[in-house]
Amino acid sequence: MLINTNVTLAGGPTDIWVFQNAGDLIQASATSVFLSGGALAKNIIWQVGGGTGIALGTTAHFEGVAMAIKAITVNTGATINGRLLSQTAVTLDGIAVTQPAP
Repeated sequence: MLINTNVTLAGGPTDIWVFQNAGDLIQASATSVFLSGGALAKNIIWQVGGGTGIALGTTAHFEGVAMAIKAITVNTGATINGRLLSQTAVTLDGIAVTQPAP
């Protein structure tokens, strides 16, 4: 799955999104996942089951809970509103992670 442009998830605070992908999740540099209408990062699940895992580009902004069997790599200047969960490794390079409110 490739996020190569800005993405907006619009919905209310009780809406839930689940994205499942057997391959990689790659978010290009300088792109953002935006929330609108009261959508909450804790209700967005990104599940990646294969490939090399999840890679977030330089200065990308990501919303949600990322879960990967393989590695999660987050490049310089990226921001995360969510959680990063991997069965192997999470590599962070000068980034900010904000845990979503319960």
